[in-house]
Amino acid sequence: MARLEAVTPADDRQLALPRFGLGCAPIGDLYHEVDPDVAAATVHAAVDCGATLIDTAPLYGDGLSERRVGRALATVDRSRFQLSTKVGWRISEGAEPWHAFGRDDVLRSLEGSMERLGVDRFDVVHVHDPEDHLDEAVRHAVPTLLRLRDEGVVGAVGAGMNHSAPLAELVRRTDLDVVLIAGRYTLLEQPALADLLPLCAERGVGVIAAGVFNSGLLADPRPGAPYHYHPAPDAVLRRALALRDACARHGVPLRAAAQQFPFGHPAVVSVVVGAASPQEVTGNLELAGHPIPAAMWAELREAHLLDPAVPVP
Repeated sequence: MARLEAVTPADDRQLALPRFGLGCAPIGDLYHEVDPDVAAATVHAAVDCGATLIDTAPLYGDGLSERRVGRALATVDRSRFQLSTKVGWRISEGAEPWHAFGRDDVLRSLEGSMERLGVDRFDVVHVHDPEDHLDEAVRHAVPTLLRLRDEGVVGAVGAGMNHSAPLAELVRRTDLDVVLIAGRYTLLEQPALADLLPLCAERGVGVIAAGVFNSGLLADPRPGAPYHYHPAPDAVLRRALALRDACARHGVPLRAAAQQFPFGHPAVVSVVVGAASPQEVTGNLELAGHPIPAAMWAELREAHLLDPAVPVP
């Protein structure tokens, strides 16, 4: 088993994250089975296209995502990508995963991730979904990661959730470098603007925006489209369709607007987008550079599809 031994950091500069990253839950068979060769090609496409923050977790496919990422990155120079994983879930083949935020749990989790990924250090490690275990995360998980950061095993310490209020609480109570907020700061909805993002901007904590398609709804709004892993309610679907139509009037694909929107806030440093094929990676990144006129954002405000207080790129 890999051991958590200190390694010498590449330098002592503050970690600079790439603008875009690849979310690797889909290649852990999140939505459907993915061929192993396609999974590897997906990771390679992300690195080659510049989406070089590779974000995975033990929970994704009970370790499958990490194993596939590790196999793919084994042939890639370590300087070409930044690797992010997570702690907080115990996984065991054939058994339901469960939360685990103690010191030994964190160390055991990272040892398993090192073995699956074939690395001896991580650029970012997030505490994964600790919203119902904040005290334990504050007392044990985050301090353990901070010690590993001091030893050079971890480049930056973060927390990742689908809820902004508990993330803001962790920012207040700990010395996080970065947070990952999934689905709560998107073109469709922005609850993180009320609590998390202003606090992060004030404290110099970087924000990674994930789930920018709200589980797929903003990628392809249609009846039955997923919204937080369930079919979108009618009201939410109508809003997504209105966003799509308003963007189209300005020649902007909805996926382009969804990926670029989070960068309007100064606290957002990266956007992570999940993909299950090389074609999805290249298609998303092409749209991430699509020109967006100021008139489009103005129309979204005028149509009350964006609050006037929401900053735009």
